[in-house]
Amino acid sequence: MRKRTRAREIALQALYQLDAQGKPGLSTVAAFVHDRAGADQELEMFASRILEGTTGHLEEIDGVIRKATENWDIERMARIDRNILRMAVYEMLHETDIPAKVSINEAIEMGKRFSTAHSGSFINGILDRVRRDNEL
Repeated sequence: MRKRTRAREIALQALYQLDAQGKPGLSTVAAFVHDRAGADQELEMFASRILEGTTGHLEEIDGVIRKATENWDIERMARIDRNILRMAVYEMLHETDIPAKVSINEAIEMGKRFSTAHSGSFINGILDRVRRDNEL
């Protein structure tokens, strides 16, 4: 497994924890990322960057997702799908060195791996709409 894919998985697990526990768990989640990355500093740095960027831009990201999912309440989405979307939208809008297509493909694969059989197409549809709406 590629390092960035693994880092995204670690960031996703941390985002899921934060979503379940709330903001007060941020220091605990940072320790989780450190432990999961082991001695690989590059892996830890990328996972932390995605985690911190996503949480730091959460209001903006959720607004973009809400706009792309006109008839969906973001709070009613499966927690894992919601956090995959959040992470991918962060990457698409703020990580200029990562092509939007890569962020979308990584998110689809995570949806297939960690969520339901239908999550990949659900995630793809929303992220494609975000990509078009934001001309990425």
